[in-house]
Amino acid sequence: MMVDVSDKTVTKRTAVAGCQVRMSMATLEAILAGNAPKGDALGTARIAGIMAAKQTANLIPLCHPLPLSKVSVELTPDLELPGFQIRSTITIKAETGVEMEALTAVSIAALTLYDMAKALEKSMQIENIRLISKTGGKSDFKLVDSEWQGTFT
Repeated sequence: MMVDVSDKTVTKRTAVAGCQVRMSMATLEAILAGNAPKGDALGTARIAGIMAAKQTANLIPLCHPLPLSKVSVELTPDLELPGFQIRSTITIKAETGVEMEALTAVSIAALTLYDMAKALEKSMQIENIRLISKTGGKSDFKLVDSEWQGTFT
């Protein structure tokens, strides 16, 4: 059964999720140089993440379809990893939150980045998919040093 949110108050809600894709330095350099075999790996992964956020209700059973106000997906190179940090921020005014949309966005962006670069390296690793923060509704929280902080109800 889908959760009844009809008695909840419409509020501005934001969720931020993240993950990382670990790869060799050679693969990272090729992606940054625009030399991935399938083309623009970063641009394609960004668009895929945005599209996935908009399709979350079709992908996850019983998830509410939501009219998203803002979806951003950022892929940032991380030379120490080496690889990319992926972050999604989703905003809405609604009766329910957008955590699943943010998590879906980073997951699909990571999978797309893998697909775009797998001809260079099949040993890439998608790691640490997580909700980083949530605001709006009854509870707010933020992941700080792998510990949750905030209000929970």
